[in-house]
Amino acid sequence: MIAAVIVIVVVLVVLGLTAAGASIRVLREYERGVVFRLGRLMNARGPGLILLTPTIDRMVRVSLRTVTLAIPPQETITRDNIPVRVTAVAYYRVVDATKAIIEVESFSSATMQIAQTSLRSVLGGAELDTLLSERERLNEALQHVIDAQTEPWGIKVTAVEIKDVEIPERMQHAIARQAEAERERRAKIINAEGESQAAAKLAEAADVIGENPVTLQLRYLQTLREIGATQNSTVVFPMPIDLVKPVLDAVSQGSKPGVDQQASSLDQQPRSLEPGPPDPLGLQLQEATGAPRADWPSREAGD
Repeated sequence: MIAAVIVIVVVLVVLGLTAAGASIRVLREYERGVVFRLGRLMNARGPGLILLTPTIDRMVRVSLRTVTLAIPPQETITRDNIPVRVTAVAYYRVVDATKAIIEVESFSSATMQIAQTSLRSVLGGAELDTLLSERERLNEALQHVIDAQTEPWGIKVTAVEIKDVEIPERMQHAIARQAEAERERRAKIINAEGESQAAAKLAEAADVIGENPVTLQLRYLQTLREIGATQNSTVVFPMPIDLVKPVLDAVSQGSKPGVDQQASSLDQQPRSLEPGPPDPLGLQLQEATGAPRADWPSREAGD
């Protein structure tokens, strides 16, 4: 009899402990519990110790921490008809545990689907240059679009970041050529601006030298000093233009001293009309042809 009573007591204790374990819940600081009693929503509880009625109450745990949602690669076509493949990541958290359980079956899966469709929609309305250069603006647009659709579910999308943008290889080559052409254009503009500034400075220097001729002489001496400091085998010696100008004027007018005097002295010399020494080559030609030479007297006249 006593043994049977002991067995009954032990069974009751075990059942009591089991019931107590089933009715006691501990929620952490970042957790909330949505309690249903006989299928009817009661309220959201936590954090701390929660007591439930066994077999009557049911509790669903919801984490309030920020969740990282990796969006799978999405293929879309930009507004300028260029196919791209984009990967992104979204960050969201539950701000209303009751709505997250009541309004949608699975808030994490629903947020994923909304993020994918919004990513294709927003990026499809942008051009490739905008997608590559204005990611910050596109990230904000994605965050607002996704958050507006998940807000009725008690979900707050805090940020969306575009991780990678893949474009066709031919477009990569085209972008590289465009960047190279842009760099060449900027280099030419900078070179032209430098030449323009240098020309302006040279004009100012010419005005200063024109007002003060001594400056030109000082510059001439400085140039000679720089030439003397070089170790080249060939040295170009600059001459002032005032020394070279008379010679250039004389050459341009055709007056060449010395040459004209030599030509006049040759004209003043008397020319001799006497015949020169006999030409052996001429005698041979005369004997071969039988024609008399003009520079020798004929034999009949001599006879």
